[in-house]
Amino acid sequence: MSGRRGWLARYLKEVDAGETTLRFWQEIYDDQRNLVEVHEKYPVDRGHQKV
Repeated sequence: MSGRRGWLARYLKEVDAGETTLRFWQEIYDDQRNLVEVHEKYPVDRGHQKV
């Protein structure tokens, strides 16, 4: 998914064997496909963290 800057966002979800969500986060990649930010959203919203 392209964002405002033309960068890519990838959403990831970690679940246990019972399909309970353990962690949900977003990875932001620049136009050269370098990981530049991680935004952990669940269980605690930690905001955007620069890599």
